[in-house]
Amino acid sequence: MTAAANQSGRRSTSRRLERAGIRDVAAAAGVSITTVSDALNGKGRLPDETRSRVREVAERLGYRPSAAARTLRTGRSGLIGLTVTTYGEEPFTFTEFAYFAEMARAATSAALGRGFALVVLPASSRHDVWSNIALDGTVVIDPPDQDPLVTELYRSGVPVVSDGKPGNCPVTAWVDNDHEAAVLDILEHLSEAGARRIGLLTGTSTDTYTRLSTEAYLGWCHRVGQEPVYEAYPAHDPAAGAVAADRLLARPDRPDAVYGLFDPNGTDLLAAARRYGLRVPDDLLLVCCSESDVYAGTEPPITTLSLKPRKIGTTVVNLLIDAIEGVDSGTGAAAGGRGEGARLFPPRFRTAGTGPPPGTLMPTELIVRASSQRRSPRRTVSPPRTPGKV
Repeated sequence: MTAAANQSGRRSTSRRLERAGIRDVAAAAGVSITTVSDALNGKGRLPDETRSRVREVAERLGYRPSAAARTLRTGRSGLIGLTVTTYGEEPFTFTEFAYFAEMARAATSAALGRGFALVVLPASSRHDVWSNIALDGTVVIDPPDQDPLVTELYRSGVPVVSDGKPGNCPVTAWVDNDHEAAVLDILEHLSEAGARRIGLLTGTSTDTYTRLSTEAYLGWCHRVGQEPVYEAYPAHDPAAGAVAADRLLARPDRPDAVYGLFDPNGTDLLAAARRYGLRVPDDLLLVCCSESDVYAGTEPPITTLSLKPRKIGTTVVNLLIDAIEGVDSGTGAAAGGRGEGARLFPPRFRTAGTGPPPGTLMPTELIVRASSQRRSPRRTVSPPRTPGKV
């Protein structure tokens, strides 16, 4: 190929890589730059024919509005954050857990559907990435009490919607499940299946999900006259879950049914039961909270509680964007769920004495499988056996 041909090819490639600007769209459509801006942003009093022609020309030329120009014009970056602060400074790859992965996937789709991009951020970073990104708002998953990140965002005037009741954190709005009701339904299900001593695998963190679920279990034990049988561990550490499951089944007051609050608990408890020669469901009934399809194929299949993370992910993003844009979400209209009724405003517009932030409760679903359906209710609970002996 000749040098002239090479140069011609480079010029052609350069032209292809050049992005059409708003002036190009205006010239091609035969209108002013202001008309193009109004047509593409749904503003002004333009004839439908003009608006349609401008949009068609912009699409044909491949015009995309400049992010920098939009920020200058609207004061918004078009970016919203998503983070998990439950475990503070502890390293935690939350997308490895099915609930968080499903929630983040749905949140991303909902954000894109409304013209925003979702940025997944760590709760903390030695590189201080938070200060390098201009966020219009943030979704925080399961913030603990007095979460410093939420407090700092509030002080900065950044709207925050939490996945989980916020406790004393200053959020704009929240979305959560009724964890107390879900736990009580599981305990009733296990009791009806013949369980006489129900145990719990729980966590050591102070997030609302862990705290409310544990409190519901302890309250139930008090009402029915059962001594609590539970083990707690740092849920961000998968290895600790297997150890806690083993401790629970090695106790002198070993339970004949267990509910595990976290995703890996089903397989951890199933493995521990096998080490102690316990048959599931004959000797031990199992339920865990998980969104993973893996539990449909275990032996036996394990009953799981679904917290509906896709619905929650969609809802939190819609509520956050409503707050950013100053839209009245009424009583949870953005969620299609049971809201507690209040207009949503970014924190900088909220004033003392306006009451708690509005919340939306989402339903859960217990997917019953063989692990929690005993064929014949047992009258007694046998003592623990040494691992490996039947």
